[in-house]
Amino acid sequence: MKLNKIVGYMAMAGVLSATVISSPVMANDAPKEATPSTKAANEALYRQLPFSDNTDFSNAHKGFIAPLPQDVIKGEKGNVVWNPQQYAFIKEGQKSPDTVNPSLWRQAQLINISGLFEVTDGVYQIRNLDLSNMTIIEGKEGITVVDPLVSAETAKVGIDLYYKNRGKRPVVAVIYTHSHVDHYGGVRGVVDEADVKSGKVKVYAPAGFMKEAVSENIMAGNVMSRRASYMYGNLLKSNEKGQVGAGLGTTTSAGTVTLIEPTNIIEKDGQKEVIDGLTYDFMMAPGSEAPSEMLWYVEEKQMIEAAEDVTHTLHNTYSLRGAKIRDPLAWSKYINAAIERWGDKAQIIMAQHHWPTWGNENVVKLMKSQRDMYRYINDQTLRMANKGLTRDEIAANFKLPEGLANSWASRGYYGSVSHDVKATYVLYLGWFNGNPASLDELPPVEAAKKYVDYMGGSDQILKKAKEDYTQGNYRWVAQVVSNVVFADPQNATARNLEADALEQLGYQAESGPWRNFYLTGAQELRNGVVKGPTPNTASPDTVRAMSPEMFFDYLGVHLNGEKAANAKAIFNVDLGKDGGIYKLELENGVLNHTANEQSSHADATITLNRATLNKIILKEETLKQAQDNGSVTITGNAAKFDEMLSFMDSFDFWFNIVTP
Repeated sequence: MKLNKIVGYMAMAGVLSATVISSPVMANDAPKEATPSTKAANEALYRQLPFSDNTDFSNAHKGFIAPLPQDVIKGEKGNVVWNPQQYAFIKEGQKSPDTVNPSLWRQAQLINISGLFEVTDGVYQIRNLDLSNMTIIEGKEGITVVDPLVSAETAKVGIDLYYKNRGKRPVVAVIYTHSHVDHYGGVRGVVDEADVKSGKVKVYAPAGFMKEAVSENIMAGNVMSRRASYMYGNLLKSNEKGQVGAGLGTTTSAGTVTLIEPTNIIEKDGQKEVIDGLTYDFMMAPGSEAPSEMLWYVEEKQMIEAAEDVTHTLHNTYSLRGAKIRDPLAWSKYINAAIERWGDKAQIIMAQHHWPTWGNENVVKLMKSQRDMYRYINDQTLRMANKGLTRDEIAANFKLPEGLANSWASRGYYGSVSHDVKATYVLYLGWFNGNPASLDELPPVEAAKKYVDYMGGSDQILKKAKEDYTQGNYRWVAQVVSNVVFADPQNATARNLEADALEQLGYQAESGPWRNFYLTGAQELRNGVVKGPTPNTASPDTVRAMSPEMFFDYLGVHLNGEKAANAKAIFNVDLGKDGGIYKLELENGVLNHTANEQSSHADATITLNRATLNKIILKEETLKQAQDNGSVTITGNAAKFDEMLSFMDSFDFWFNIVTP
């Protein structure tokens, strides 16, 4: 049977692929130096942006209590989960290297200000122990932990650092601000699930949290994970010619992703909860930075917790790893509502990335600039679209007003104006630009061969492209030479020239993900796709939280519709009292499922409990082993079931990106 093989792919699809490669394989071909054009472009930023303003550095250092432990954090098998020395080459006060955008270098310096910090009396943050921050709020009986990082291992080190400096206090509550893995994955590092089940610890989350936490990356999990290896620079060395951070944080830990189901759901806007003696006023913000997200105000602390909606960067309204597009208009309106609701009294605003902001005037100023930035992107994209400009034309001509462009918190360290604008266009108008010539374009390889032929062949293109390269026209070189690579993937001259162009674009990029994409692409053009350990981002907790409907939907994604086009079968599936009964219908190349129904005409019936299904998904047991030990029974026409499984496709993780 192939079911164990198919469901094994679930292990690559569960959550945000922040931990894509635990032991990256480094390339052999050394990166090159910055060209004169790159040096000039980077140097120009020093004259454009207000580098003399050190307010962010003062705020990032404010309240410092203790540094992070400097020992490398390892997993049970000795794998490196987090190396606190990984970015030691980034020195505060040091001018940026020629190979790093000065604005991104400044952001990296700020993010590398690490340790345990006091935000205000009774509120503490641990920063740069993962992509995200962990916040600890002292209350009447103990502490409330907000967003316990990506991995249990880093979260454990973080909470121990707090205990060492503030004394051991019981965790009485955990709050997940939203449904991304860097805001819940380390929960078992700070609490025991037995204490949650007994009621000693409450876990709060916004409405829809569990569904979104489990489902967001399942259906396209393989491609998202592969692209995330580019986005987070997991295959790059951390140095001045490689990965210098992600803009939102340095990088992601590579430990054990865990998940404990919330006990208390925040259902409605304006809901107030007293948590350990403190009053929390919650604001729902679904569809902003995450499908399930909430902000809140702690009345006794005069403090806004902005989750990830107000940070010190232009955020993604579209993630380059691949995700559903986020709505910048809704995002701006949530921030506006927060200003109206809390702006006259808040003295502190903090988020689960970066450093806090203090003082009412500064808090409101930051919120207004972030609000206006997302609103400007929404409104001006639509204005220009209504004038007839296409997606790429809008992005090429789009500029933030000076007041926003020169605000450090509006710079595109994680998102970028370009890809957020393009995403907004697609959100409203889709991929089609309205020109019928682009309605049914040739696929990349076929089109590339035509382009190369029309342009006079590879040699002519490369000759002209080299001239453009010497003039610093790297965007065009990468674009045009990519056609040569797709037409002739073995053309080493073309691969190396495109790699050189991508590398210089990476050195100039202000966005951390853009830099990582460019440099990873350059590395794979020069050295090929070096297969590292296969990622497994779906933890046992995530698998247990997956509904049977999600599992059957994912089986449908694996079904090769062309092969199964003429097949017809009905199966009953009984997952026992913990999983329920389902009817599966295979017809027209589609696998449909219906809950709480069984067919009297089923070709076969498959019986197993949910615990056994979990073991098969997690590759702890094969279907054959489960059948042999009686955990799975198949009655009826088992050959029909075998036929259905034979139509299932497998997904190769290490597919090509910069080559066909």
